[in-house]
Amino acid sequence: MVIELKPQVDESELESLVARVFFKSIDLLGGLTKLAEYRTLTWLPSLARAAYAVVLSDKYFYTEEEIAEKVGLTKNTVRNILRADPELALYKVQHIDELTSEEKKELRVHTAGGIAKLAYRMIKEGQEAQSLLQFCQQMTEQAVQVVCEAPWPYLVLKQLRGIKYPITKPEEIAEKLKGIKAQGLEISEIVEHINYPINTPALLLHEIHEYLQKQELV
Repeated sequence: MVIELKPQVDESELESLVARVFFKSIDLLGGLTKLAEYRTLTWLPSLARAAYAVVLSDKYFYTEEEIAEKVGLTKNTVRNILRADPELALYKVQHIDELTSEEKKELRVHTAGGIAKLAYRMIKEGQEAQSLLQFCQQMTEQAVQVVCEAPWPYLVLKQLRGIKYPITKPEEIAEKLKGIKAQGLEISEIVEHINYPINTPALLLHEIHEYLQKQELV
């Protein structure tokens, strides 16, 4: 007898991952500004539902019936989302100019599913949504400014503003960080000793702080 084991759903973790997939999907479509330009903001609910379906299926092993019940879709719609071809969806996105006005009004289930599946795959590879990262960086900078007397974290984030994550090697950031010091050490040299890839601004600060701790400087 085979006993099926499913990971327990942490609703907070689920919401967080779905949001990341949703924002990455928007990035793939060119961002909210592009969607507004093409008058396709009506696609957002379809993308959100597709992001839920993909995450529930791939990470939590929900069945089509369970996803349909949780997200409020029909079983057939869920099946179409999960069977969508990510590469075909990407092709359509890259040729968005060629869509008819009718197609621009409504995002087809297959396309939404394909985009969400592609976004989820990229998130798992460490390619977070740049729009979400920029927002997080701004929030982190503001928090650092408020609580930090020696603002090396603020200077690091300020100097790296606009850089794309994940950062995969120190050469991508060392030059930009020259002249910034933390506890007397050059951060451009510290980044030679931290772990990569760095997927978020917060993780970069964490890695630098951890290195300082190992040197017993904090």
